[in-house]
Amino acid sequence: MEDRIIDPNIAQEDSDEVSLRPSRLSQFIGQERVKKNLQTFLEAAKTRDPKKLGKGEGILDHILFYGPPGLGKTTLAVIVASELGVSLKRTTGKALERAGDVAAILTGLSEGDILFVDEIHRMNPQIEETFYSAMEDFRFDIVLGKGPSARTITLPLNRFTLIGATTRISLLSSPLRDRFGIIERLEYYTPPELAEVAKRASKALGVEIDKELAHLLAKRARGTPRIVLRLLRRARDFAVVSGTNVIGKEVLLETFKALEVNDYGLDKMDRRLLETIIERFSGGPVGLETMAAILGEDRDSVEDVIEPYLLQEGMIERTPRGRVVLEKGYIACGLKPRVKDDLLF
Repeated sequence: MEDRIIDPNIAQEDSDEVSLRPSRLSQFIGQERVKKNLQTFLEAAKTRDPKKLGKGEGILDHILFYGPPGLGKTTLAVIVASELGVSLKRTTGKALERAGDVAAILTGLSEGDILFVDEIHRMNPQIEETFYSAMEDFRFDIVLGKGPSARTITLPLNRFTLIGATTRISLLSSPLRDRFGIIERLEYYTPPELAEVAKRASKALGVEIDKELAHLLAKRARGTPRIVLRLLRRARDFAVVSGTNVIGKEVLLETFKALEVNDYGLDKMDRRLLETIIERFSGGPVGLETMAAILGEDRDSVEDVIEPYLLQEGMIERTPRGRVVLEKGYIACGLKPRVKDDLLF
């Protein structure tokens, strides 16, 4: 699938996103429920005396953040480490291929350190199992040899906190998921929250944007901070080429036109999907396989990349007979909504 400006997954062009991230919980915008809970857990963790903790107890419970990409799971992990004043070791589920990789990382952690595993759902089952005793009893078991002569060596570990991040919590096995004491879901942001993100980031990027235009930018960001930052950077580029550091309405509209992002945050791929169902199948229903074949994309790309936002916004609906475009989907494409008929959904 071609690169999309509204793709919430991190891309190479987002390399400066790290410098725009807040370092304290008080600076983090949005996710009020999650922030309130984390504040409580962090305050409690700071009051614990490590010397009085039991053998299987940690300074801070293991944390699992889940939700759509681009909402701040990595940022929150960094903030937790910053708030506790401990080191943060980062890796990804895909990078952990052997038990030796896990052993090297875990034995290198100091007391109270945080291990952040992004895309934790991508760990294979064998690697998952190596975390069980590490998370519960802070020990790592290594099996040497095979058959009757096999023996187990136990390595003691310093107490640490594992923070996992995933966009697909259903792919985590129950034994691993149950070992997280704190599980928090991150929700899509509201336009006012995204406007505030844009306003704060504009200062770091060296440009100016007023409140009204920041809100206009936020409405096209699909509820995702990463997308609002990406759109802001592109608007900055257009402003700089125009010889100004102020993002005015003209510059902003020129940016949206060049990137083919409409008032509803849809790009050409989103509109192509909706228009295909509307024009070729009278609004649906149409099966996923058929739709993927017509779009020239694989089934997973359609289901995991294009559809989620359209479903979230009520533009399409999944039915037993296939996908159906709803009234909002017609409006978002600039088309007249179809009159409901006697189709059985």
